Amino acid sequence: MRKTLLITLLITLLLASCASVDKHNLQISKLHSVEDLHDDIDDVYDQLQRHHPHLYQFTSRAVLDFKFDSLKHAIDTPLDSRTFYKQLAAVTKHIGQGHMSLSPPSQRFSRKERKALRKTKFDINNLDFEYLDDTLFISNARGVDSILINAEVLKIEDETPQDLIKKYSKIIASDGYNTTFHNRVAGHRFMSYYVNDKGRFDSLKLTLRNSDSTFVKHYKRVLKVDTTAIKKDSIKSDSVKVEKPKAIKLTKAERKAKNKANKAKRKYNRNYGYIASRQEYTRNLNFVGEDSLVGLLKIRGFSNGNYKDFYDDSFKTLDSLKTDVLIIDLRNNFGGRLNEITYLYSYLTDENFTMINPSEVNTRFPLLKSVMSNTTPNVAKVFAGIMSPVFFTLDLIKTKKKDDKLYYKFKSAKEKVPKPLNFKGEIYVLINGNSFSASSLLSTKLQGDERATFVGEETGGAYNGTVAGFYKVYEMPNTKVRARIGLAHIDAPHKTTPDGYGVKPDVELLPSYKDRLQSVDPELEWILEDIAQKP
Repeated sequence: MRKTLLITLLITLLLASCASVDKHNLQISKLHSVEDLHDDIDDVYDQLQRHHPHLYQFTSRAVLDFKFDSLKHAIDTPLDSRTFYKQLAAVTKHIGQGHMSLSPPSQRFSRKERKALRKTKFDINNLDFEYLDDTLFISNARGVDSILINAEVLKIEDETPQDLIKKYSKIIASDGYNTTFHNRVAGHRFMSYYVNDKGRFDSLKLTLRNSDSTFVKHYKRVLKVDTTAIKKDSIKSDSVKVEKPKAIKLTKAERKAKNKANKAKRKYNRNYGYIASRQEYTRNLNFVGEDSLVGLLKIRGFSNGNYKDFYDDSFKTLDSLKTDVLIIDLRNNFGGRLNEITYLYSYLTDENFTMINPSEVNTRFPLLKSVMSNTTPNVAKVFAGIMSPVFFTLDLIKTKKKDDKLYYKFKSAKEKVPKPLNFKGEIYVLINGNSFSASSLLSTKLQGDERATFVGEETGGAYNGTVAGFYKVYEMPNTKVRARIGLAHIDAPHKTTPDGYGVKPDVELLPSYKDRLQSVDPELEWILEDIAQKP
């Protein structure tokens, strides 16, 4: 009897899941009525007004009201979800907060379909892109496509990348009035924007130019090759009996040494933030220059790995080698953890410091609001419900009212002391339009404290802060378009005028496509030349 009930329950859940998938896919592909589209516009604007603490910082309420109303008047025929997403994103970008983003709904798959998809691969994901001098090119590639590095993309299917990026720039939001972010991020995240624009696809045609050769490269989703099965099949088909090679038996000491080496490798990968899918590390410390005595700290992001051990080891190395010049490369660093940049800064100063101000919020319970969004999975909601007394208490302790405004105090808003091995030498920082969020906050602090010389391009993240920290991800009821809404205004103690721009370099240098073809890094080369000219 119990077995029958269990089978019945499993079948019911399976059917319900299939029905849910079908319902979702129908919802995103169908044409929504004008009334439903207007309702979603009103709903998302209401969510923004309730939760976003600096909604009218860069665009006045009157102007933003007008833009949302104009969108409603412009939508007078039914639209599908993806078309609606593009039109709405062209309005929300005027909020001027790069962390506030929209995303179109994606197709869902049944359990059987997901299992089949996991057995496939799509090698277009091995390519990275960059956009310089109105040219989209392959900046990096993994696997066999490594020969395509620096190849210019002439067409994607039958469209030019210039036309596509021009279209995508209309919906990309940056902090304030900054413009350096647009082309930089459109190139760096080109495939993400392409998917948002076109929807899911299983094949893609690229027209490429490499040197003087123009050719077409086709990418398709294909089954992964099971090398184990190939070996078994080849053994079976061979008429000669193949003996398996005998496994080499390790001694106890050899096993112990092997385990120790594997453990050390895992620790190294954690500390340096190894990303297996990209075959690269998040953090690296190298030495450059004529005598290889200039430290180069390349940080691709602040969101991965055990950063404390990495920075402890790195600055211990810099101290032991008596390094007196350090270059910090924050180009294409989109940010991450506040705690990490605070920890890093404690090695870059010899004075007590406060990384950020208390963060303005619109609610006393930002943490609770973020975990109880309508997009939070039911299982997570149950967990959040159980933990709600803890979240409630944390929010009450950390949120204070001052001058009729609410402020949430992150750990980074507390005064910190410098590390004993803090770096006392000269610092250069490399920045570009993709230096965003936490990396631009770190840049603001370094520039405000006159601690570094900045080389490159204005950061995409604003000097005077951004709205991030916690997020409420709201799904619109009709179109299923999602809005990610920042809940806390994060800013460093330093301010600049006019408001709405990024950290500007002391030396502005922009790379070109020709530089990439010749493997030249003009920003880094300028720094090394500047160092060489000094006594």
